Amino acid sequence: MGDDELAELRRKRMAQMQQQSIDQQVMQEDMERQKQADAQIQLILKQILEPDAKERLNTIKLTRPEFARGVEQQLVLLAQSGRLKQKITDAQLKELLKQLLPAKKEFNIKRKG
Repeated sequence: MGDDELAELRRKRMAQMQQQSIDQQVMQEDMERQKQADAQIQLILKQILEPDAKERLNTIKLTRPEFARGVEQQLVLLAQSGRLKQKITDAQLKELLKQLLPAKKEFNIKRKG
């Protein structure tokens, strides 16, 4: 292996390390932006939900995070559009959740004999 080949390998390795550093920095910036967006959503939810409704939404988030995120987004959109006149109570949130959940199918199994 000559000096030229060694220098080329070093240059390639250095470029690779720089690219990894840039990628990591971009990823950290994305995570920071996501954290800020989540904090802003939580702040809005705190303003528009009664404490018991907020607790219910947090419980749903534990079991069905994607569904809860969708509900949160809809609530934030309602608040930002000015369609909410008062804080949402637990009963109102339950009604909203019933409307958003798909209807469950019931199965009746009958045995002969």
